[in-house]
Amino acid sequence: MIIDHVIANRHDLPDDELAGLHEEQVLLPSAELVKKIQRVTTDHGRELGIRLSDAAGPVRDLRDGDILFRDDKTVIVVTALATDVLVIAARSIREMGFVAHNLGNRHMQAQFFDADSEYAAEVMVVQYDHTIEDYLIHVGVPYSRQERVVPVPFRHAEHTH
Repeated sequence: MIIDHVIANRHDLPDDELAGLHEEQVLLPSAELVKKIQRVTTDHGRELGIRLSDAAGPVRDLRDGDILFRDDKTVIVVTALATDVLVIAARSIREMGFVAHNLGNRHMQAQFFDADSEYAAEVMVVQYDHTIEDYLIHVGVPYSRQERVVPVPFRHAEHTH
């Protein structure tokens, strides 16, 4: 079976919308969520080809909860695996600006969350990197290392001068 578009996202549907359907999951690490063409296998052994097409508009990255297939008996859903991240909780806007500037110079992608997010604080989240952890320890900025499903996958930052 070839999948060329995402049908919907389970998180946008009413809780009972998929009730009674046999659910299969495609477990993907964050790095695989950005691939437009790939071969995957569900947790029930079904092989799928994913070839996302831009025929209906710009193709977005896959996300946790995306529905790839649905009929009257079965639904196949993307489940994003947790990513090893550093959750940086700077104590002031000045400290956050200093950290963000330095991580930007290293071309680290960051995601920012408000106090009303699942983090319950204003934080910056980056993929785990031991050199970043050493930097945070050196400058004394509070952080924690966590396994999290991130809403948007981290991409490799390409850069030229």
